[in-house]
Amino acid sequence: MEDQELTSNFSYHIEREECLQRWSYHYQEGWCPAVFDGALCWGPTGPAVLASQPCREEIHGVLYDTSNNATKYCHESGIWDNRTDYDHCQERVDIFATLTADDIEITTVIYALGYALSLIALSVALFIFIYFKEMRCLRNTIHTNLMFTYVLADFMWILSLTVSMHTNSISCLILFTLLHYFILTNFFWMFVEGLYLYMLVVETFTRENIGLRAYLAIGWGFPVAVIMIWVIARSNANDLSDSHPGTKQCTWMNQSWSDWIYQVPAILVLAINLLFLVRIMWVLITKLRSANNAETEQYRKGSKALLVLIPLLGITYILFIAGPQSAVYSNIRALLLSTQGLSVGLLYCFLNTEVQNTLRHRWLRWREERSLATRAYTKDMSPNTRTESIRLYSRHGIVPYRKRESTGSESTTMTLVHSSKFSNGPRSSFLQPPSEPV
Repeated sequence: MEDQELTSNFSYHIEREECLQRWSYHYQEGWCPAVFDGALCWGPTGPAVLASQPCREEIHGVLYDTSNNATKYCHESGIWDNRTDYDHCQERVDIFATLTADDIEITTVIYALGYALSLIALSVALFIFIYFKEMRCLRNTIHTNLMFTYVLADFMWILSLTVSMHTNSISCLILFTLLHYFILTNFFWMFVEGLYLYMLVVETFTRENIGLRAYLAIGWGFPVAVIMIWVIARSNANDLSDSHPGTKQCTWMNQSWSDWIYQVPAILVLAINLLFLVRIMWVLITKLRSANNAETEQYRKGSKALLVLIPLLGITYILFIAGPQSAVYSNIRALLLSTQGLSVGLLYCFLNTEVQNTLRHRWLRWREERSLATRAYTKDMSPNTRTESIRLYSRHGIVPYRKRESTGSESTTMTLVHSSKFSNGPRSSFLQPPSEPV
């Protein structure tokens, strides 16, 4: 603090001397002499004149708008007014300025809301993929694992934000180890999605060589080895950032050189997925051109496929690997990254034609079952039917009517229900845009 004051005083004296020397030969008797007020240098000015000049561009690291003017009044006696009017000198609004504490708080709220929405949407999507047996296939199994990693990573982020300031060293180690593991599994399952799609579209004759076990090993197994190496390196690292004596803050949340151990594999996964995307789009565009479709239709389908693949392969993360430390950039980054799971859930579950057909099929079948059950109950228990039966029995001298169980068996009812199923099963194309397959 003392060094800053000495530097400020030294700078003030230098600027004051420069101001007086600049106007030393322009002084006139009766005028207000040149003066330096600590921010601007005011030259000799006639009596009863309001002098003005552009605001200073920068004062103590704060930028100001130079399009406005500051004013200082020279009295009739040739003496400057004690006050310089800087009211019109406003601080410049710079969207690329350094983040403040309020900006960081807003960004954190955006992350929390985005992760919460993603958790809700992905939980429903996982229930649909797991509950409905007709949705089970290798493609949807990969989707399910990817969505599950989003759920785990989002949940651990919210949990770590909540309890990181009130935890001991062991809990801190477990919490952030799990957080980084689930984040890394999320990236590796993005790689699995890209690999599966690449084998499906490009290497069509060799795609059966890779089965579900290999994909599970890549998605869940590789991150285990990487995180174990990271934990060992981080535990042995003697970083200044890890020392917070007298505080309860979890030191594992601070940045360290050892974080590159898990960051490099994630960056490599994104780079490989980008190559997969370029190759897949090349094959897709080639096939569209050979299909004799209209050019606008080709562009429409190609653009739709690109937009569908971007969140699936994690290309959004590439756009935000590096950027300025600004409030606008940080808020946009927080919005897009925290809703990444929501985007995957929407595109590959709720807006997926296969899922919509399955839900519609189940809904119609449930309505038919309910309708058949209601009609069977009405036929057996209706007062009109009972009265008519008693009258019929008494006319022919039959044993008086006794209440009995319904003769319609459950198997007969279910046979009727199952006979009304749709004959066409769900489609199995990999890319399912909101309205039609690409």
